[in-house]
Amino acid sequence: MLDRRYFRYFDWLSFVITLTLLGLGLLFVFSATYRPDRPFSLFFKKQLIGAATGLGIYFFFCIVDIKRLSRWGFGCYFFTLLLLLYSIVSGWLIMGAKRWVSFYFFRFQPSELVKLFFPAFIASYFSELEMPKYYVSPVLALQDFAVPLGFLLFSALIILKQPDLGTALIVLFSGMIMFWFVGMPKRFFVIFGFLALICAPIIWKCLKPYQQTRILVLMGYGDVRKERYQMEQSKIAIGSGGILGKGLLKGTQNKLEFLPEDHTDFIFSVVCEELGFVGALLVILLYVLLFTRITFVLMQVQNFFEQIIGIGLLSHILLSTCINIGMVTGLLPIVGIPLPLFSYGLTNLWMALASLGWLNNIAIRRFYY
Repeated sequence: MLDRRYFRYFDWLSFVITLTLLGLGLLFVFSATYRPDRPFSLFFKKQLIGAATGLGIYFFFCIVDIKRLSRWGFGCYFFTLLLLLYSIVSGWLIMGAKRWVSFYFFRFQPSELVKLFFPAFIASYFSELEMPKYYVSPVLALQDFAVPLGFLLFSALIILKQPDLGTALIVLFSGMIMFWFVGMPKRFFVIFGFLALICAPIIWKCLKPYQQTRILVLMGYGDVRKERYQMEQSKIAIGSGGILGKGLLKGTQNKLEFLPEDHTDFIFSVVCEELGFVGALLVILLYVLLFTRITFVLMQVQNFFEQIIGIGLLSHILLSTCINIGMVTGLLPIVGIPLPLFSYGLTNLWMALASLGWLNNIAIRRFYY
């Protein structure tokens, strides 16, 4: 039975913001897929079921003993690697990519599980190095990071092989952020950045043609009816919304099917068109408030390893949000990253809610054990 103090220390603010974003996400999946002849599309119905089951997942990760959850996460990470390898060999092929593992009643992306479980692997690994549970400044050598860095690169490369460049980059950068806070020597990041610049021509050659095209489009190249079509239509949708928007269900870019992937990767463009600058700013402020609140809570966590897990869980949601909004507004290349809690997609939605539930668990245990 749950202790009364559990409800006292429950992070109600982050939960209410999460519910608000989740509700707005459902509203705009409904709006983006609405048609007079079928108001409630299959996408909306599935997303509604995903939201309901996702809240169950949220509370599961929020209630389970955090030490047990960390142990499970460590083991699940290795199981996820096996699923990733399986997806490359026998995964479900959709639009030229093998990112999905299919069960009888649904498909999911194993790469999303890496975002959830890799932080637990990192925390468990460094806890075995006899680092103090409570400390101010770690003293670690570069060789202490050899094993986790190897697993991080291996995970990113498998995801890249699917291919899924966007998710691979999020996994890679989330891992690097965790390594920074664990205490990886700063010279590594300097050397890594220097080598990335030197190897840029080689990296460019390794990219697939469509990935190169997306980068060139960002730099102004491409035909507006071909290579630049997605970005141009997104900008038109955003610009046509004006200050107050055209109104819910009245966005012409998505209703006339000019805006591609309007219920998934470009759902923020629908928000901008229908609610305008004011509505888009409200959504961004909700995300900023959520991330600020979680960051404030993590600063209060005394257990270092729980703090590292929290940083890893927050990082992938924060990065996905920034990349998606930057992508649809033309500030970043289009890489196919969904907007957390908004875009249609059950796996991504479940992983976001699981991460936020785990973060709330950490928030509770900072006072309650």
